[in-house]
Amino acid sequence: MLPTVARVLDLDVMRRGLPQVVAGASALERPVRWVHVSELPDLAGLLHGGELVLSTGIALPEDRDGLARYVRELAEVGVAGLVIEFGRRYFDSLPRALVAAAERHNLPLVVLRRELKFVAVTEAVHALVVNAQLEQLRVSEAVHQVFNELATEGAEPAEVVRQVGRMAGAPVVLENLAHQVLAHATAGRGEHELLENWEHRSRGVNPPGRTGYDPRSGWLVTTVGARGQDWGRLVLVDEPAPLPPDVPHPHAMLLERGAATLALNRLVVRDRESLERQTHRTLLSGILTHALTVSEVSLRAQALGVPLEGRRLVGVVLRQRQGPLPAALEAQARLRDFTELAATAIRSARLSALVGALDDEGVGVLIALGSQQDEHASLEAFAAALRRLSAEAGRDGAAAEPVIAVGSSVGSVRDARRALLEATQVADAALHDAPGSRAAYYRLPDVRLRGLLHLLRDDERLQTYVERELGPLLAHDAEHGGQLVQMLRIYLEQGRNKSAAADAAHLSRPSFYDRLHKVERILGVDLDQVESCLSLHVALLALDAVRR
Repeated sequence: MLPTVARVLDLDVMRRGLPQVVAGASALERPVRWVHVSELPDLAGLLHGGELVLSTGIALPEDRDGLARYVRELAEVGVAGLVIEFGRRYFDSLPRALVAAAERHNLPLVVLRRELKFVAVTEAVHALVVNAQLEQLRVSEAVHQVFNELATEGAEPAEVVRQVGRMAGAPVVLENLAHQVLAHATAGRGEHELLENWEHRSRGVNPPGRTGYDPRSGWLVTTVGARGQDWGRLVLVDEPAPLPPDVPHPHAMLLERGAATLALNRLVVRDRESLERQTHRTLLSGILTHALTVSEVSLRAQALGVPLEGRRLVGVVLRQRQGPLPAALEAQARLRDFTELAATAIRSARLSALVGALDDEGVGVLIALGSQQDEHASLEAFAAALRRLSAEAGRDGAAAEPVIAVGSSVGSVRDARRALLEATQVADAALHDAPGSRAAYYRLPDVRLRGLLHLLRDDERLQTYVERELGPLLAHDAEHGGQLVQMLRIYLEQGRNKSAAADAAHLSRPSFYDRLHKVERILGVDLDQVESCLSLHVALLALDAVRR
């Protein structure tokens, strides 16, 4: 940074002149851009602002009005300070009118009680100024290099924000236009202190321009967006500090470069999930993996506009009934679109919730219900909205019927993990139900035996049971490329009605019967026995659970 008036006065070459501040002491932190030596009374027209003026005062006006005008013009042009040396015009004191005018305009006025070589002062100060400018160039180059790399690598917004906070040495927050926190970096400060009541605090800070400093709060704010479409603000949260007019904030360039990187990355990766969905996903993942504490989840969700404390929380997991597995990129796009559909359905049902992808196939939703909101009515409204949106998307071939699985409602964030895990188990079991055969959504009692088997799917005893009952048939299909397991499944799902099963398998009855006899020989069972069929049916359901 440029040297301040106080820094200049502390130089050895200046201290030899016994400097004394007689006015404008509160403005000694003004930066000095240059040193100008002049005796002209109409000097202001030759200056650009930021200069420290050195004078003997020999040509200053004699009248009060002339002195006041001289100081006013210097202050208006943005002079950093005025230094007058005793010994030519003034000897023991300066005119009261001059001092009063400087105090009124908060212009640092300094007297030198001992004669100095002004050239020595200009050389020393200009050396500091040039060094500061070189350092500024080095910093600017380093900043551009860092953010060019982040832009090239397609860094996540959280990484960009962390880099801005690290380089600024102060907390940084990325918010959307609704003043909800999308990403933040604490820079070693307390997270609770930074994010508490964020929306209310942020709405009160609106400095002018795309980048502006608010001296009351100490916040530096820049708008984030590109191509005329602004979508957020990047905020540097610091302690209030006086900043002279027309002097840029020292971190303005850094903040603007970070905002530009965020805007560029959003344009480049617009086909990926939205930043809001990424933030929701991070919170849901933090709940499930214990990566975030309860207080961290509550605080960040509150800052995101989804209050969880004091609410009834309902875990919901959504999956889509799919045909053949799509390619990886297509699957990602489908999951992204499904997640956005879920978020739109939440807004349509006027609910507050975290919505984000849980894995490659499912979407997690943590609904926060107020005391006046009925749980069943809220879930039905959400389910109806999601099915309507999915049907509309399905007309363009982009969506399949959703499976909506609901866990138990809980009364605290600490128990939200249990609600989401239960909903996941219900979703895995319900995925194999026939489409349209249930109510608006599934809960644990609805999936019955399938639900129990999915709860036990990691138990080695269940896996052993599946192998004992179906192992030979699975091995036969694997070796010969057959579909005997599928034939057995169809037969059992049709209630052991061979004629109906043959029709469902699209086979003639003799062909289907022949396949059933082959199943009996391989497994050594009698498919006319109810107990044998029951055991095999349970094994098939367990196989589905194990494979999930």
